[in-house]
Amino acid sequence: MTDLTRLTISQAREKLRGKEIKAGELTDAYLAAIDAANPQLNAYVAVTHDKARAMAATSDERLSKGEGGALEGIPLGIKDLFATEGVHTQACSHVLDGFEPRYESTVTSNLWADGAVMLGKLNMDEFAMGSSNETSYYGPVKNPWRAQGSNLDLVPGGSSGGSASSVSAWLCAGATATDTGGSIRQPAALTGTVGIKPTYGRCSRWGIVAFASSLDQAGAISRDVRDAAILLKSMASVDPKDTTSVDRPVPDYEAVLGQSIRGMKIGIPREYRVDGMPDEIETLWQKGIAWMRDAGAEIVDISLPHTKYALPAYYIVAPAEASSNLARYDGVRYGLRVPGKDISDMYEKSRAEGFGREVKRRIMIGTYVLSAGYYDAYYLKAQKVRTLIKRDFEEVFAAGVDAILTPATPSAAFGIADQDMAADPVKMYLNDIFTVTVNMAGLPGIAVPAGLDSKGLPLGLQLIGKPFDEETLFRTGHVIEQAAGRFEPAKWW
Repeated sequence: MTDLTRLTISQAREKLRGKEIKAGELTDAYLAAIDAANPQLNAYVAVTHDKARAMAATSDERLSKGEGGALEGIPLGIKDLFATEGVHTQACSHVLDGFEPRYESTVTSNLWADGAVMLGKLNMDEFAMGSSNETSYYGPVKNPWRAQGSNLDLVPGGSSGGSASSVSAWLCAGATATDTGGSIRQPAALTGTVGIKPTYGRCSRWGIVAFASSLDQAGAISRDVRDAAILLKSMASVDPKDTTSVDRPVPDYEAVLGQSIRGMKIGIPREYRVDGMPDEIETLWQKGIAWMRDAGAEIVDISLPHTKYALPAYYIVAPAEASSNLARYDGVRYGLRVPGKDISDMYEKSRAEGFGREVKRRIMIGTYVLSAGYYDAYYLKAQKVRTLIKRDFEEVFAAGVDAILTPATPSAAFGIADQDMAADPVKMYLNDIFTVTVNMAGLPGIAVPAGLDSKGLPLGLQLIGKPFDEETLFRTGHVIEQAAGRFEPAKWW
């Protein structure tokens, strides 16, 4: 029999429903794989063996009666940003030491209601602040991919690095993730997986530890486009506990896969040809354009003139919201508490010891841009730029463009503790250059594996869609997937 952990969600679903395999059997296979590989990859920060087996046993009972939800018996990994009742939820930060919530996030509640099984909590950049999964209190996650002929450990991207690494290394059938400026799509591209970031408001943010509330959105990382469609269908919902969630029907995303894209207009934005972009990325982009054209789509050159301001505006808006959101971690009610001579001293010591370097940097930037005398000059201006970025997209879509095709990242995965990146935070921030506009405009985006670079490392293409038109992204993403084929790492762990 095929190794059970190599099955996609759709394949496992068929076998479970056909009673060819049991949920308990599938879950045990994943738990064994995690126990063997996690010491090398560091993808999980908590593994819930007993809970997973209990959930799988319940799924087997339902399946034996011919019942069960859309994800019945499917083992998933959960990013450490999602509240899971009674289970480690620390956003991979020291400041939340020992926190186990007494409630469940809406997204994970939806998954459990559909029968999914929780394998454990996945590593991530601390408070989702990072592009390489090196800022986690629990140490960096390793990418399952390595360059040909090299033993150098590579980053999986961030902040959802644990999600991407675990899916790529067959340590879960799929994973939840979050995207504030590219934290689903960038790690997906660097690990040869599919990452869907839905429209802002498509999934509830309730029970997800906040980074930047107007930008954060839950999504999924999976092995293929079909699995991403299956996961998003279960995750998405309106939620009275989150007033930014949108009350509109959740389509059957899987049903659109394989539908023709003939006659669709695919936009190619000239502003995404950035200085210093490797030739391999341009070549991959041209391949993607050819695949779209061969499938019958019309290729249209477009302009998104305010793209060049997106990254600086993002790194004003996101830290400002983070500064406000992270003010609640003070050592009083939960998490780390460092004793001090008085309450102010306790606050200072708890926060100084609890937050990592990158989180402190962003809190300080955010506090500065919100301070008296600078609010208008920085934060207000960045919000005006954000409006212009959104308008660029609206004008392009109003002109008849159905989706926009771009690279997902400016390069393949780089080394852990890369000296250039470590010495210059701006170089690290530039990893999000193709993805942040999507969050600034609240749009959906998907990253799909599209090829390998000269060193044999995965590269992805990104598709950007109209608000709440994830169906078009799944249709067009499926075309790229069919043309490019599947990519898997050579196992070393």
